[in-house]
Amino acid sequence: MNTFTSDRSAPDAAAVDRAEIKTGRRKLFVKSYGCQMNAYDATRMADVLAPEGYDETTDMADADLVILNTCHIRERAAEKVFSELGKVRVLKEERAALGLDMKIAVAGCVAQAEGAEIIRRQKAVDLVIGPQNYHRLPEMLRRAEKAGAVIETEFPIEDKFDHLVAPARAKVASRGVAAFVTIQEGCDKFCTFCVVPYTRGAETSRPVARIIEEAQHLVAAGVREITLLGQNVNAFHGSDEAGDPCSLPGLVIKLSRIPGLLRLRYMTSHPNDMTDELIAAHASEAALMPFLHLPVQSGSDRILQAMNRKHRASDYFDVVARIRAVRPDIALSSDFIVGFPGETEGDFQATLDLISRVGFASCYFFKYSIRPGTPGAEMDNQVPEAVKAERLARLQKLADGQRHAYNKSAVGKIMPVLFEKKGRHPGQIAGKTPYLQTVQVDGPEHLIGTIVDVEITGTSTNSLFGKLVEQVS
Repeated sequence: MNTFTSDRSAPDAAAVDRAEIKTGRRKLFVKSYGCQMNAYDATRMADVLAPEGYDETTDMADADLVILNTCHIRERAAEKVFSELGKVRVLKEERAALGLDMKIAVAGCVAQAEGAEIIRRQKAVDLVIGPQNYHRLPEMLRRAEKAGAVIETEFPIEDKFDHLVAPARAKVASRGVAAFVTIQEGCDKFCTFCVVPYTRGAETSRPVARIIEEAQHLVAAGVREITLLGQNVNAFHGSDEAGDPCSLPGLVIKLSRIPGLLRLRYMTSHPNDMTDELIAAHASEAALMPFLHLPVQSGSDRILQAMNRKHRASDYFDVVARIRAVRPDIALSSDFIVGFPGETEGDFQATLDLISRVGFASCYFFKYSIRPGTPGAEMDNQVPEAVKAERLARLQKLADGQRHAYNKSAVGKIMPVLFEKKGRHPGQIAGKTPYLQTVQVDGPEHLIGTIVDVEITGTSTNSLFGKLVEQVS
């Protein structure tokens, strides 16, 4: 999180900011919470606002517009947003004392869920805007200038992907080697713990032509790896050029034909949407990386039913077996919720057993927390916090052990690494293996954006270390 202070020299700061205002350019600061979808949305909001005269800044204190791009999945998400808003309000007041304006916007899923409550609790907020309306940001900001606080959380009747236009090459040039592309939004699954169907709306897929156009722009700007995003990305069913439905494997095949696009990934998937065609694509498409994030949430059939997941643990084992049959080296990750209402020690043990049986390269786990408006919030037998915390610690110990063992198994192997950026120390560069492991090596910066064979020599808590197989000057 960016920190901000008010120890600048007031006259000099005001003079600098006013000089920048005269150029017609303003500064935008976006703070994103939560999922990759929000990270992608942050870049899209910046794209939409660039023609309005906004340039991105990494310093909230210098921003004319601050957007908190929120996530409602994590525990006490709304309260964390209100705490952050209190800090931004103070900064807004400090800028006002210098004769400088600052607009505050709350976007994302908390904005969608809380709506007018945000304005009621924090009067400094100028705009509350839900995820389906980011293409209307310029219009909403102009309304806020004229009429005061604006709330826009309606699901639009028009194409919800209208704002996802392909960015200009100059705009994406600074995005780096790897990028996200949203292909699907919303969810029709209605898991009882989840707010996504209420904040992101029904499942909608983006037209294939628009996805390809965006991918081509990204590749032209130097992107070599694209991760396709969706709340249920493997339920993708966008229209192709002929107006016929196209599945995710069909889209992967089309994207893999783009010259210069070296790697493809996708997330987040639902076990029920892992079709034979998609599984086969992991064997046939070289660009599709051998890494799959496949959330299961629990190993207990009783809890899965209460969650409305519409699959059993045995179904999950079957999907994993089918995937490993065509791609034995695939790395798997998953999500788990600990302490869902009614979870017994036996239910939790079933989750530990599933993790032990499957074997994951990485896991993400969360204590269940009530989301107002979801069926889970009304369930009896809420699990005490102390029990959830104790179970979470046990799950984390098991999952961390698997992750460390998986990373150690890479030592001595030669892996193709796509280098993405400078490393932690001078003379280092960092990249990713096909299995989404971060690798640090000593090497020249001109290798960034290329795939080079690396011998893995060691591991740390979160990274691998290696050396280039061939000496490169």
